[in-house]
Amino acid sequence: MTAQDSATPLSSIAVGTDRGTGPAAGIRGVVVGSGPVAAEEAGTGTSLPQGALLAALGVVSFSLTFPGTAWGLESFGPWSLVCLRIALSALIAGALLLGQRVPLPDRAHWAGLAVVAGGSLVGFPLLTTLALETSTTSHAAVVIGLLPLATAALGAVRTGRRPSPAFWAASLAGAAVVAVFTVGQSGGVLSSGDVYLIAALLVCAAAYVEGGRLAAVMPGWQVVGWALVLCLPFALAGASLALVHEPWRLTGHGVAGLLWLAAGSNCFGLYVWYRGLAAVGVPRASQLQLAQPLLTLVWSVLLLGEHLSPAAPLAAAGVLVCIAVTQRARS
Repeated sequence: MTAQDSATPLSSIAVGTDRGTGPAAGIRGVVVGSGPVAAEEAGTGTSLPQGALLAALGVVSFSLTFPGTAWGLESFGPWSLVCLRIALSALIAGALLLGQRVPLPDRAHWAGLAVVAGGSLVGFPLLTTLALETSTTSHAAVVIGLLPLATAALGAVRTGRRPSPAFWAASLAGAAVVAVFTVGQSGGVLSSGDVYLIAALLVCAAAYVEGGRLAAVMPGWQVVGWALVLCLPFALAGASLALVHEPWRLTGHGVAGLLWLAAGSNCFGLYVWYRGLAAVGVPRASQLQLAQPLLTLVWSVLLLGEHLSPAAPLAAAGVLVCIAVTQRARS
């Protein structure tokens, strides 16, 4: 389904020390002290509710990723689809960066951008695409439904944040509801694609944590844009090789799936998601993804013709309760 001022290094960032705003509060506690980023944040006045809305828009975009991948696989092989997806979105991002005359990021940010690129732009799409060759979208949601918990855990390690027991209890409960529901939808049978899905879960969580950190010091669309630009040479080379060795044929669904993955999931979705992470913090924003598997199942019914269990409304209500608790839990 994220103007960098190279003169605004991490050393210009002031971090609060009160409850909920200090280093233990994670990304939300980062306040830009000077430079164009500070001006932008002051001008937009991104609040916690607005940040949660941006993160929620990202979740909706990501919930269409698996159906879009299933459509894309109707036209392309897994390697071709992933490489084309990255190449097209990288060209879009590069054009925007060039049109806005955005300077290169500070050297200190490139390692973090590489983590974002390797996790959310290459690793997750490739691993989930390989998994969806043998798994349904509902089955894939069994493992990916645990992404919020993994993101919150890695975020706590990365930022030193220690969420409250109530936060963790609600997170575990929400993950359990998602797992039980999605396992029930897939008949309780684990496929060989689970290895791919577990690996995708871990690399994506790491990318979300690092992307949320970077989105606190540069606009979110530039986090995604520069990460995509990093991938472009490899994506073009990979697409050239994959299209020669994998069979492909253009269909309406296949082209639509590819275009959504490139423009929707990779560009729009990651932009609003990283803005949301920067505004409300990695652990809390990540819990909004508890709703993603359920949304994916809805799209699977509407777009792929899969059947939805009568248990869906109960599972949806349980997940919404857990999300509400995590949003209100104090650190």
